[in-house]
Amino acid sequence: MPETLRCISPGDGRMFVERPLASEAQIAQALAQAKTAQTGWANVKLPERLAVIERFVAWFEAHRDVVAEEITRQMGRPIGHTPWEIRGLAERARYMASIAEETLRDLVPEPKAGFKRFIRREPVGVAFVISPWNYPLLTAVNAVVPAVIAGNAVILKHSPQTPLCAERFAEAFAAAGLPAGVFQFLHLSDAAASRLIAAPEVDFVAFTGSVGVGRLVQRAAANRFIGVGLELGGKDPAYVRADADLDRAVENLVDGAFFNAGQSCCAIERIYVDARISGQFIDGFVVLTEKYLLGDPLEGSTTLGPVVRQSAARRVREQVAEAIGLGARALVDERRFPRSEPRSDPGSNPESLYLAPQVLVDVTHDMRLMTEETFGPAVGIEVVANDGEAIERMNDSRYGLTASIWTRDTAAAAALGERVEAGTIFMNRCDYLDPALAWTGVKDSGHGCTLSRLGFDAFTRPKSFHLRTEW
Repeated sequence: MPETLRCISPGDGRMFVERPLASEAQIAQALAQAKTAQTGWANVKLPERLAVIERFVAWFEAHRDVVAEEITRQMGRPIGHTPWEIRGLAERARYMASIAEETLRDLVPEPKAGFKRFIRREPVGVAFVISPWNYPLLTAVNAVVPAVIAGNAVILKHSPQTPLCAERFAEAFAAAGLPAGVFQFLHLSDAAASRLIAAPEVDFVAFTGSVGVGRLVQRAAANRFIGVGLELGGKDPAYVRADADLDRAVENLVDGAFFNAGQSCCAIERIYVDARISGQFIDGFVVLTEKYLLGDPLEGSTTLGPVVRQSAARRVREQVAEAIGLGARALVDERRFPRSEPRSDPGSNPESLYLAPQVLVDVTHDMRLMTEETFGPAVGIEVVANDGEAIERMNDSRYGLTASIWTRDTAAAAALGERVEAGTIFMNRCDYLDPALAWTGVKDSGHGCTLSRLGFDAFTRPKSFHLRTEW
């Protein structure tokens, strides 16, 4: 019997999807097919490639409700929130398509008598994309679409928590008329994925996930001269200045902390607030947090669903308990959030995945809650005296994905942002990817970038043409 992956739905504890893992023969066949198909796809004119992408997006829009429910069942996001991910997929894919012609055209230097010179962007070949479960469409589309537009073949390994998303990508591309072999997915064990990274047919690896697994990916590629893009974890901070619009800051930061049950690489996990407005901010933050409705993610009224698995729930509980033990105060009475009734088979305990949102104050950087990725519905708020203290706290982290500054002073936000160690600096917004801007991180948040004009760089290589036309 072949090994299988099993997706256990966090909503009810039942097995939702079971799939066989790819055999060595299937992996070898996929690699050979990708290599062959990529050569032909690279010769397809760009307008035809872009038309395929538009049909790919249209397929997801036409199947939005079905795909959204599948995502909710696989990873637990409330059904009222999940269709947003299909809209995000469409926005990102269409934006990358809209800039492709200008971005991928030849680069021509200044004229030189007797010569024709230009730099052409060629596809790298076969891209291996490894995507996580928390935003299963968005994390995949960031790499898959620009790779395909640029003329590459793609093999996608999706998280075992969200295997249907890989299958839906394949369905959408098939319906769009993408030639066979240009896009494929494989359900793989971790060991098989490592072997595939080392395969000579693979020319680039795009990984989104944890720091620990990112190190394994880099190690697996270490003996090969190929590119590796790593979009890893975050411990993203926010700084609320004394001149901030408090109502809007509260509204957006509560959402940034608890949307998707806090399971986002760029979720707000720590907040620093000016002492002059801290009391008002914290009071408002708690009041709005207590309005969440924790429950069955398939119920339309639910606004906060379960975390994805037992290990995730345990991590959140341990960080909160440790912080309280070290002097932090929890401001949300968890009794306000009764757990939904279990609907699973006897012996399972899905209720343990339903975590009330928690807000902690009197926190310090001696607590893991303020230094290690939480990836769940808990946030710490620390009072600071001034801008300098806030920047010092924000940079006291091994992560650097995004950071947000809440102020009415654009010049101050830009100046402070130059001092913050992060890939994206927000002013008066958070937890959002603008496809026109590079999505990148520093420190343990990874390297490389997706989206924007720079997002094509990883999937192309420059080739210089130096043609002498006169002797």
